Amino acid sequence: MNVLLAQPRGFCAGVARAIEIAERALETHGAPVYVYHEIVHNGHVVGDLASRGAIFVDDIAEIPEGSLTIFSAHGVANAVVEQAARRRLQVIDATCPLVTKVHVQAERYSQRGHVIVVIGHAGHEEVEGTRGSVSGPVHVVGSLEDIAALPMLPGTPVAYVTQTTLSLDDTRVLIEALERRYPDIVGPGLEDICYATQNRQRAVRQMARQVDLVIVVGARNSSNANRLQEVSADHGVPARLVEHACELEAVWLAEVRNVGVTAGASTPEILVTGVCQRLRELGAGSIRELPGLAETTRFRLPEILRRAG
Repeated sequence: MNVLLAQPRGFCAGVARAIEIAERALETHGAPVYVYHEIVHNGHVVGDLASRGAIFVDDIAEIPEGSLTIFSAHGVANAVVEQAARRRLQVIDATCPLVTKVHVQAERYSQRGHVIVVIGHAGHEEVEGTRGSVSGPVHVVGSLEDIAALPMLPGTPVAYVTQTTLSLDDTRVLIEALERRYPDIVGPGLEDICYATQNRQRAVRQMARQVDLVIVVGARNSSNANRLQEVSADHGVPARLVEHACELEAVWLAEVRNVGVTAGASTPEILVTGVCQRLRELGAGSIRELPGLAETTRFRLPEILRRAG
């Protein structure tokens, strides 16, 4: 059995920046540092930061007044920002710049009088943050049925933005459905789906032509990792999502000659290495990285941490 590694895979620039923000905050200010929601959707990363003194909370009210607080990479609603200000929290914002871009776009459309439609998964932290960054009416759609149920009449000025971690193919279908229902709708096309999401999905499509099974390493609550699993299945190759090497099952590999391995954008490479080691124990011979796009995007740290550095 041969193992093929997708390229690119794993950490994107937004995730790397968010983790570095948390690490620098702990080094500079000392523990505890409070983090609103998981800094990124990966239990290994969260556990490592927690062991160093990060405290993760899902309610701003749980944070002692005046404490150093980090907003996660997924972004937050305006109401959360206001609540943090009332509690005089020292906030460092680790929101991915590409998510911030979506917030700005959505509010700009809203200020121009458009009803906003967010294409994404209701309840996901990123979507809730985007919804809460808009001052006017907002609707979230994740399916054709959701679009059919939208209350706006034809002729209503409508604009859409998208969650950054969606499937390109699925999002294209939803945008086309919105355009049919609201011919004058405006939006960014597929541009809001981030470069890293697109690159990882493209790499899985290419890898799917060469393998019998795809292993996606990532958290079950990671949107982009789940989309990688779906992309593989959509291209006719079964895929398994695992958070850790210990979840691999030998029965999955029966009659598999070539297995592909990729990782979600919030998955550290150490977990991929562990999966490869486990595959060797289960009979893998060669492990080879496929050619692919080398990502060079980097995002600057917040000014407060650049000064501290």
